Amino acid sequence: MLARCMGRLKKDWFLLGMALAVGLATLFPNVGSHGGVLHADVLANVGMGLVFLFHGVGLSPQSLRLGVSNWRLHLVVQAMTYVAFPVLWILFNPLVGGFLPADLRLGFLYLCALPSTISSSVAMTAIARGNVPGAIFDASFSSLLGIFLTPLIVSIGYVAAGGQGLSLTDAMRDIAVLLLLPFILGQILRLFVGGWFSRHRLFVNNFDKLVILMLVFTAFCNSVKGGLWTNYGIGTLAVTMLGSGVLLVVVLAFSVFLTRRLGFSKEDEIAAVFCGSKKTLASGVPMAGLIFGANPALGVILLPIMFYHPIQIFVCSFLADRYARRLRNPQTPAAAPAGSGSSVAQEPVGA
Repeated sequence: MLARCMGRLKKDWFLLGMALAVGLATLFPNVGSHGGVLHADVLANVGMGLVFLFHGVGLSPQSLRLGVSNWRLHLVVQAMTYVAFPVLWILFNPLVGGFLPADLRLGFLYLCALPSTISSSVAMTAIARGNVPGAIFDASFSSLLGIFLTPLIVSIGYVAAGGQGLSLTDAMRDIAVLLLLPFILGQILRLFVGGWFSRHRLFVNNFDKLVILMLVFTAFCNSVKGGLWTNYGIGTLAVTMLGSGVLLVVVLAFSVFLTRRLGFSKEDEIAAVFCGSKKTLASGVPMAGLIFGANPALGVILLPIMFYHPIQIFVCSFLADRYARRLRNPQTPAAAPAGSGSSVAQEPVGA
């Protein structure tokens, strides 16, 4: 199992790219900072628009309709994503407030407010032989809700924790212009270029990841110039990794308990566990720039989701394999509802 997880991460050059982006930002912070030679702030806006344009082209409306009727599953997944996570932050924040820097606590709040992933949630559900159409619907619907709910939750939580408040109106406006509008345009373009998009999906997915790496590089360039490594030590990284891992384990345990108490089928339990516990890095990095603006601590704010991303791949890969081995007849092909196979292939991997 460990070998499978390591093999999966070895193939995903994106994780190595994140470490490289942080390293380059540490060595050359003036290159990617706001006003630097790359004009990264302009490139970031263009890149964010293109990423969500491609997400709009890649999301099939048919895949959403396949799983729309299972309202109990949808309610649990969205409640886990946008209620359970923020409640956990509310419960834990007073306990660790005296030990964590304010910017890092804001980063954990942001992590808890993010939507679910699309690609890995659906992929893990498929591996575990769960309800794939339901996972496609919930992960996709979560991403759409996140455009509105993520900045709202962050703003409310920040004020409740004693912050001075974020400009929610400006953040919602920027998100609508740079994320929602390109997504809608992508849905329209899908009618004309959907076939081409499917044939060149690997290129599009790699482009998504390169844009995210550029945004990570830009965020850390600004943070390094703002004193990231002089104000925070290696202990901050260790605490962030530990906190991200604990948060994931708590949410996974609670989602399993909840779905079994509600009498979910094993297939629905699997979809709820994976969709309700995942958090998206692909949408999280672009949205952070719009919500927090040119905050010099943006690199610190992004640390929790950057650690949570690889941890969820490790843990959920193990969990998906365990679910798959619990089938009565492991030789039987995955019992996904009709039409689910083509829908999985159409989801954007970068999400």
